[in-house]
Amino acid sequence: MIEIWLNPACSKCRTAESELKAAGVEYTVRRYLDEPPTVAELENVLARLGLEPWDIARTADAGRLGVTLPAKDTTHRRDWLEAMVDHPRLIQRPILTASDGTTVVGRDPESLSRVIAASDM
Repeated sequence: MIEIWLNPACSKCRTAESELKAAGVEYTVRRYLDEPPTVAELENVLARLGLEPWDIARTADAGRLGVTLPAKDTTHRRDWLEAMVDHPRLIQRPILTASDGTTVVGRDPESLSRVIAASDM
C-alpha cells in the first residue's frame, strides 16, 4: 500500500497516480492542500527522505504566497516546518510513501519505480 500526497492540478501528481494505477498498486490519496500535514508528519517524511524542510520546499512559490522564508539552517528548521504546514503549497509534490517506509518525492520515473517496487515487498 502506498500513500500519495498530491495536488490534482499538478501534472507530476497526475503522472504519479497514473503510474500507480498502471502498476496495479493499492494506494490512498491525501490531498495535502485540503488536509495539510502536521509538523510531526512532515518530520516523519523528512526523516524517511533523509532531507531537510528546505530540500522539499517550492521556494519559488513563497513570493506568490506572501511568505518570507527563513535561512536554510538548523536554527530555523522549525520555522520552515511551520511555514509548510501553514502554506502547504510550499511542499514539493507528489510525495509517496510505501508501507515499508520507502518515501520519495515522485517527480521522476526512477523515484516512482523505487516506491512501486517497495510496495510489492
